[in-house]
Amino acid sequence: MSGDGSWRRVSREGRRFLHGRYRSLRRLALWSLLESAHTFLGGYAVARALDDGFLAGRTGTGLGWLAVAGAGALLGALALRGVFGGLADLVEPLRDGLVRRSVRQAIRRAVADPGRAGDAGAVSRLTQQTEMARDSFAGLVLVARSFVFTALGALLGLAALDPVLLVLVLPALLLGTAGFLATLRPMARVQRAALDVDEALSGLAGELAAGLRDVVACGGGASAGAPVERLVAEQERLTGRLAHWSALRTLALGVAGRLPVVALLAGTPWLLGRGVSAGAVAGALTYLVQSLLPALDALMTAVGAAGTRLLVVLDRFCTPQSDSDAATTAPAVAPGPTPGPGVAVELRRVWFAYGPRAQPVIDALDLTVGAGEHLAVVGPSGIGKSTLTALIAGLLPPGGGTVRVAGAPARGVTAQGVTAQGVTGPGPDLRRTLLPQQAYVFTGTVRENLTHLCPGPVSGAEVERATAALGSDGLVDRLGGLDGAVDPARLSPGERQHLALTAAYLSPAPLLLLDEATCHLDLRTEERAERALAARPGTLVVVAHRISSAARADRVLVLDGTRAVCGTHAELPARSPLYRDLVGLWNARG
Repeated sequence: MSGDGSWRRVSREGRRFLHGRYRSLRRLALWSLLESAHTFLGGYAVARALDDGFLAGRTGTGLGWLAVAGAGALLGALALRGVFGGLADLVEPLRDGLVRRSVRQAIRRAVADPGRAGDAGAVSRLTQQTEMARDSFAGLVLVARSFVFTALGALLGLAALDPVLLVLVLPALLLGTAGFLATLRPMARVQRAALDVDEALSGLAGELAAGLRDVVACGGGASAGAPVERLVAEQERLTGRLAHWSALRTLALGVAGRLPVVALLAGTPWLLGRGVSAGAVAGALTYLVQSLLPALDALMTAVGAAGTRLLVVLDRFCTPQSDSDAATTAPAVAPGPTPGPGVAVELRRVWFAYGPRAQPVIDALDLTVGAGEHLAVVGPSGIGKSTLTALIAGLLPPGGGTVRVAGAPARGVTAQGVTAQGVTGPGPDLRRTLLPQQAYVFTGTVRENLTHLCPGPVSGAEVERATAALGSDGLVDRLGGLDGAVDPARLSPGERQHLALTAAYLSPAPLLLLDEATCHLDLRTEERAERALAARPGTLVVVAHRISSAARADRVLVLDGTRAVCGTHAELPARSPLYRDLVGLWNARG
């Protein structure tokens, strides 16, 4: 954090947020009182069952007190149900407020500096950080509330059994808690610095992606990568500092969570000598082991992780954010088996997730695409179609398994010709060309836009044959012929896609990847373009947004969650309920 000012700023915003939500807080408190009763009865009933029941020879009384303890457990379950009902009244308004604030901040920055309208840090705050704040706040409220009322019930129970029990338990609890609290601010400062680096990496990654073609063409890879190396080194340093403070926090947890039990057991002879009953000692041990110490451990874990993370994220919404240059790195792909002859793409047990704790987008996928094959990929939005093409293009490293293109790893030093704009530049890797939904068109002549994927000169006759095959000759004529000027801002999305598809047709790459690269074209133009690209020598993989596109393919890969089914258009309705539904919806639309 940036000093005490950040803490005061977040505290002020927190009080403002809670103001007017006293009704929700009262509801949580009332339900939590039942949790205190449950905790109190848990230890007190055990003590009475021993002293007044079993040790006194009255088995029925002992069983009765144990039944009271069981009733207390039912109270705890009822309390937890009510707590979850009231938690949403606090959590959802927080997330909604952060989303609105993030949007307002991004708009203000875009108005003040139009060049920052595409700020990737704003995207991180709007998506990842708002959800991080929401989840952290929910967990923190749940655990903190539970600890307060559990501790209340346990301490009252210890006092009711015998106040001298508190003398043995409280010092160790307070010592460990104090040591834990001392680590909060340093850890928060480190986590804030880590978020700064994360946003900087995100921001520079977007900038480099937008100009990667020019960086490669100009040989500026070393200078463009220098900020990446600095930020990666900074991340490594911050990770070491976090590990240092985490170790101290773990020590404090051990003192607060284990030392009270040791003190109670070691002091049992002294307690019995002072007239404390065996049942009271057993009840005190029950309070510690089953209630107080688990609640304290959960609280410290939540505050140390979710609490500091929440504090850092909230402070980022309360203060202006700075920018840093950044980029991303990725691990190398493990070697895999060499594909057989005639194989263009091979995936073996490929796994990928956008984060260490995220659900996998692609899980254990095996796929072989033959040389010259036309494959369509279909599935609901967000299911992983673009992720699959990015893995094949070498833009993303698989979390597990191998991805091979033309017999070599898809990602490596030769993949520098593949850009986030989705095309293979005149770099050393001419194995594939990726066209995304947002077609890459640059200021220059029509000829330059159509031939920039070719490593050597292309004759006018070849270009004319390509424009005729793709049906883009009319567009070329409207732009003033091959020597006409191209202004990307004056082209419609469909026109940009038409030029990019023609450039891909002229590309020598034997593998074309179209990630909804025809979504802005009408049905007739899309069909003509796809048929021309499929007839071109090489392999075609199309992320299809229309079933008519899938019907033209040799095979169709259906992504459904982490499941995948591959087959022909004719056989898939019987094998895939999702594809059957997609075909039915398409036919119903006419």
